Amino acid sequence: MGVWSYADSAYPLNPVVPPPKPISLKDRAAIVFVEHTRLDVKDGAFVAIDANRMRTHIPVGGVACLMLEPGVRISHSAVVLAARAGTLITWIGEGGVRLYSAGQPGGARADKLLWQAATAIDDNARLKVVRAMYSYRFGDEPPSRRSVDQLRGIEGHRVKKSYKLLANKYGLDWKYRRYDPTDWNASDLPNRCLSAATSCLHGLSEAAVLAAGYAPAIGFLHRGKPRSFVYDIADLWKTEIAIPIAFRIASESQKGRLDLPPERAVRHACRDTFRNTGLLKKIIPTIEEMIKAGGLPIPGVAPEGQEAAIPEEITGDVGHRS
Repeated sequence: MGVWSYADSAYPLNPVVPPPKPISLKDRAAIVFVEHTRLDVKDGAFVAIDANRMRTHIPVGGVACLMLEPGVRISHSAVVLAARAGTLITWIGEGGVRLYSAGQPGGARADKLLWQAATAIDDNARLKVVRAMYSYRFGDEPPSRRSVDQLRGIEGHRVKKSYKLLANKYGLDWKYRRYDPTDWNASDLPNRCLSAATSCLHGLSEAAVLAAGYAPAIGFLHRGKPRSFVYDIADLWKTEIAIPIAFRIASESQKGRLDLPPERAVRHACRDTFRNTGLLKKIIPTIEEMIKAGGLPIPGVAPEGQEAAIPEEITGDVGHRS
C-alpha cells in the first residue's frame, strides 16, 4: 500500500497556485485525441510524454473532451486535474469506433436530472421532444399523428437519403452504413471516415450533456443504451456537420489529395468546423430547448430537503462538480 502525501497530488497545497476551476464549455476548444503516449502532471501542467520523453503541454482546462486511443497511459494526477478542470476523459478504440469507458466531471444537477427523467417517461412529453428534435434536425415539421417509432423510421429513411445525396455530391461509391467495432479496417473508406466524424460528435455531445447537468443514458428517440441522450443530441448535427465532413475527406483521400491518414484528417476537419460554426456555444442551449419542448416544468427545491453543510461554489457550467 502506497503512502500519499500532498507532494503527490496534482495540485499540492500552495497559497500561490489555487486549484483549477472549470470554465464554460462554450469557451473551450472541442476535443483532443491522444494516442501512444503517457499523460501526467509535471510542474502543475497537464502534459503528454512520448517515448523520447518529449513533453507536450495540453491546456486541459480549455478542452471539452480528451479521447484516449490505444497506447495511452494516464496517471492518477492527470485524471484528478482533468476532473477538477471539468474535462471529460473517454477511453476509445482505434478510430473512436468503440467506447470502453468514460469519466464523469458533470451530471451533478438533481433538478435537471429529474426534469429529464420526468419528460422521458411521460409519453406525451417524450413525443413532443422527439418532434422538436426532428424539426431542429431537418428544418421542417414532422408529419402529424405519428408515434415515436414511426418518426424514428421516417428519420432513418431521410438519413439514408442524405448519405446517398452527399456521396453523389463528392463522387463516392456508397452502398450502405456498415462498420465492425472489432475490426476497424473491415469497413470501406467512406464508412471509416463517417465513424471517425461521428466519434468526434459523440465525444463533444457527451461533454455538453454532462456539463449541462443531464444524464447520458436517459434518451428520447434512442433508448436502452448508456449514451442514448448523447446520440439524440449528436444526431441534431450529424447530417449538417458529420456526414459532409466524412464524405469530403473520403473523396479527397481517394483522389490522393491528403498528406495524412484520412481518419486524422476527419478529426482535424471536425475540430475546425466545431469552432467555425460556433457549435460549442449552441449545443447546451439547444439541449435545454429540446427538453423544454416537452412542456413539463423543472422540479423546484423539495421543502423537506436539507441544505448542504458546506456551500459549493458554482463555476463553469451548471453540471460541473466543484
